[in-house]
This record gives sequence, C-alpha cells and structure tokens, in this order.
Amino acid sequence: MFSFFRKKSVPAPAADEAPIATPAEPAEPEPKSTAARAGWLAKLSLGLKKTGSGITQVFTGTRIDEALYEELEAALLMADAGVGATEFLLADLKRRVKQAKATEPAIVKGLLADSIADLLAPLQRPLELQAAGGTVMMVVGVNGAGKTTTIGKLTRHLAEGGHKVLLAAADTFRAAAREQLAVWAGRAQVEIVSQEGGDPAAVTFDAVTAGRARGCDVVIADTAGRLPTQLHLMDELKKIKRTIGKAQDSAPHEVLLVVDGNTGQNALSQVKSFDEALALTGLVVTKLDGTAKGGVLAAIALWGRERAGGPVPVYFIGVGEALEDLETFDAREFAQALLG
Repeated sequence: MFSFFRKKSVPAPAADEAPIATPAEPAEPEPKSTAARAGWLAKLSLGLKKTGSGITQVFTGTRIDEALYEELEAALLMADAGVGATEFLLADLKRRVKQAKATEPAIVKGLLADSIADLLAPLQRPLELQAAGGTVMMVVGVNGAGKTTTIGKLTRHLAEGGHKVLLAAADTFRAAAREQLAVWAGRAQVEIVSQEGGDPAAVTFDAVTAGRARGCDVVIADTAGRLPTQLHLMDELKKIKRTIGKAQDSAPHEVLLVVDGNTGQNALSQVKSFDEALALTGLVVTKLDGTAKGGVLAAIALWGRERAGGPVPVYFIGVGEALEDLETFDAREFAQALLG
C-alpha cells in the first residue's frame, strides 16, 4: 500500500523451459512507516479542510430529514463534485441510510465516507514499471498545473528507490522549464537530454534511444504546457507520442496528465480532452492544499465508469511543494480526510 512504485509481474517460465537470465532489478522502495503515513494523512486532511468543511457542517444537527439532504447536495456542488456525481452520491447515501436504519447524523456522515470511498476506489491503482526493457513516461498538462515539479518529485522517488532515470526536456521553447528540470535532475543525480529551441519530438526520440542504450529503468519526457483547445499544439503532443513509439516499441508505457486540483470542474474537462487526444493512462492531481474544489475527484470517478477503457487511475495526489507532499492515492484515506 505504501510503496511508491511496483514492478509489473513477469510470467514464470513453463516447466520445460530454462529460466531466462535477467539483470538484477533495483530494490523496491521500503514501505512507509506508520508514523510517516500518519503525517501524510494529517497534511491531506489539512489540505482538504476547505473542501470538507462545508460538507461536514451538514451533519452538525440532530435530524436526518430532507433538509439535511438538500444541504448536503449544495455542499457537494460547492465542492465541485459536479451534478452527476452529487446525484449519484445522494442516491447511494439514502440507500445506505435505509439499509443501516441510521438515525444519527454522525452515522450518516460515516456512511457518506463509505459511499465516496467506494466511488473513488476504481481510481486507486499503483503505477507499475516495466519488468524489463525500461519504462517510458510522457507527462502532459496545462501551464501552471505543476507538471515539471511533479516530474522532479517522481524522479527523486525513483532514484532513491535505486532506479536509473533519464529525463527528456521536451519543452524546448521555454528556457525556464528546461532550467527547472535540470535543477531536479541535479538534485536526484540523474541525466537529462535537453536542446534549446529544438524540435520536441526529436529531443524525446533522442532521450528514449539514449535511455535504451544506457540501460535506464525509466525515461520521463516533460512536454510544453498547453490548453486542450489549442488544437495545433495538441497535435504536437500526438506527434511526440508517435515518435516515442518509433524509438521504442509499445512506448510510451504511461501517458500521465498532471491536473491542478484548484481548477474544479475544469479539471474534468482537461482529463476528457487530453484523454481523447492521447489515451491517458494515469493522473496526478496537485495543489489540493487550500482548495475548496477537491470534490472533482468524484466527478472524474463517475466519468471513468462510462469511459470505454475503464477509469483513468489517479496514481498520485499532492498537497504541497515538498518532496514528501506527493503521495500515492488511496480512496479510503481521501474520503476520510475529506470528511474529517
């Protein structure tokens, strides 16, 4: 539960086959201690305080009636859960209340936590690295979502876990992005492929090729931030993805969208647009600290139920700028932190 990454399992050889020798794999990160996880949960609860306070206030009364459900509906909408997810949670909560024959608002609050946790559960999935051949990640998002910082944090966690990482500075037209990524590369003591003013797809191709030649476990490509409405720039992202596939078969293995949790329902629009263009494999939700819009995860989860390929998992969530402020997403923890 506490491991940041895990390796994809490799099928065992058949009984009549000789085992194939493979190089030693980097050690898996040690599970976090209970105290460390408790510290993270405290930060998450504080980060979600603005989102959850409006919801928890609904349960300060003594009666369970239609007025309570109306107040809860308004609170969920204010938290940016969206109309669909709000209606879903209310209907599910009423069913649970009836089934449990609950008569106390405090009990109803606990049942709401169960409902939210169950809705979010399909989003909970660990990021798996390829067992052999190296994992290529392509990271996308709008300007200001925290994309480069997130890449830096992931790189640090990977490097500290013994994985050999190579970064690709494919945001070639913004010097600040290259410099910021270079700083993170220096902190984690990993290599970076960078080129001023070059073609982003070419830089990514060179990085993936170099990663294979140098035996890297992970190659992470940073890309220029853009709005999904900028169709010509979205086409450039598609070109980068195609180019990665030419450099390494079946790559990129992960297409990660970094989403700013402060943007509320706009975050869902971003997920839908980037997914349509690039077929997302995972999300990182940042800046949940101080926002009153953390309920958007419920909207993303409900949309995921209707998505042809199933829900897009939320691999990580962030509540601050420090390295330890980015952690694996756990549906039950999130629901409990949201409702105090």
